[in-house]
Amino acid sequence: MVAATSAISFLSQATFTITTRGGSSSVSSVATLHAHEWFSLVNFTSSVEMRPCLASLGFRPVKQVLVKCSCLDSSINRHTEIEAVTFLMGFGLNDEGIELLFEKNPVLRVTSLDKLRARLFSLESVGIKGFALSKLIMNSPDLLTAEEIDPLISFFLDDLGGMIEPVQVERLFTATETEFLVGFDQKVRLLLRLGVPKDEIVHVLNHFNLSKGLCYKSVEEIDKTIDFLKPFGGTDLIVRRPTILNYNLEAQLIPRIGFLKELSGNDLVGTGTVLQKYPRILSYSVNHVTNHVEVLRSFAGLSNKEIFKILLIAPGVITTSRERKLLPRLDFLKQCSMDSKDIFKFLTKSPQFLSLSFDNIQLKLVFLVKMGYRYRTKELAIALGAATRTSYENMQKVIGLFLSYRLSLTDIHTMSKKHPQILQYGYSPLKEKMEYLIEEMGREAGELLAFPAFAGYKLDDRIKHRFEVRRKTLGDGMSINKLLSVSAERFSARKKENHVPS
Repeated sequence: MVAATSAISFLSQATFTITTRGGSSSVSSVATLHAHEWFSLVNFTSSVEMRPCLASLGFRPVKQVLVKCSCLDSSINRHTEIEAVTFLMGFGLNDEGIELLFEKNPVLRVTSLDKLRARLFSLESVGIKGFALSKLIMNSPDLLTAEEIDPLISFFLDDLGGMIEPVQVERLFTATETEFLVGFDQKVRLLLRLGVPKDEIVHVLNHFNLSKGLCYKSVEEIDKTIDFLKPFGGTDLIVRRPTILNYNLEAQLIPRIGFLKELSGNDLVGTGTVLQKYPRILSYSVNHVTNHVEVLRSFAGLSNKEIFKILLIAPGVITTSRERKLLPRLDFLKQCSMDSKDIFKFLTKSPQFLSLSFDNIQLKLVFLVKMGYRYRTKELAIALGAATRTSYENMQKVIGLFLSYRLSLTDIHTMSKKHPQILQYGYSPLKEKMEYLIEEMGREAGELLAFPAFAGYKLDDRIKHRFEVRRKTLGDGMSINKLLSVSAERFSARKKENHVPS
């Protein structure tokens, strides 16, 4: 027995050569063996006669006992490891990186080359290639062996048509522990059942944090979130702003929407309108929105109802910087002798005034002063409000058009005081109206001084139609004010009165 034990010990430590011979041992070829330095697959078994020894110890005699050297399993693992190293080098990893990879995920040392190859090619099939793939497996080495990966990739390819952007898949795998990838497909199907259109699901999945919005949320939490959003747009809101799925229901969505509801006087329809018009508002904290509302309330003197009406028209006001834009511009309106009522009326017509760049405002302000407006007057503020509803370039061209018809800056000033919108009309439509006024109607450009609102009527539906109808009965000398300003009902009545039967 001692001899047998010594022999086994020797097999596990010594270096020796075995030649294949009939029956006593089996080796695939002549090989030099060492416990830690095998590079070929070897199946070594030794047959040892132990009858006398066993009998003397009281055991039932047996014909033979098989002894397998433990170093052989090590050699198989070592061979697998070498294959893995060679294969991984083909993906841009160096020796140091591969060793670090093995330290993070020791299972890789005994993962077959076929499995490793299949997994890497599978990751490539969803668009993660080259440096991005090397970086991904270094950051998340468990992806090479985790069982959760293949079903998820199959879902990406088969059910979603391979349309998820590679960067999204990469972020998902980098940020999510593999066990939380289980059920991803079920949560996507839940979104479909809850109302996200099938043709929009890929768009939605490509535009929010998949790890934060799906993997680390339970099915119940996702269901509750969309149920809470139903009165305000539900899945339509999700399609318009997929990042809403990133937000925590209790800590973020409920307080933020609750603040808007309170501001509206619990107007669910109005709150929904604000959210659908500008779902980005949900990305701002309650504290941020509260501070903006407080400026409008305390500094501009507006009520909650008035503030909410402004948000209904231009919810983007909430994104405006308080220090750089909101406070200085409200102060400008107050310097122009506007009270809270004037400011409310101004902001409902020209909310862009609060968000335009300083350069944009300055250029238009200079133009208006050159036209004859006095600084810090209500008239200047009203004209500036109209100017904010068009680009500076268009405003330049409009003023240039009037000048080309021999109207002076003073004339333009006079027209804009009567009808501030004249500064915001589009250049091309206004040019057509001026041409029709002069060439077809036979009028002078100076007639606009008395009736600048002419520029606001539609050329075909209003100006041409009425002029052609009335010219048949009254000739060409009719007032353009009377021609255009009367209601459709009164115009039709006059048409009948002046109709002469043939």
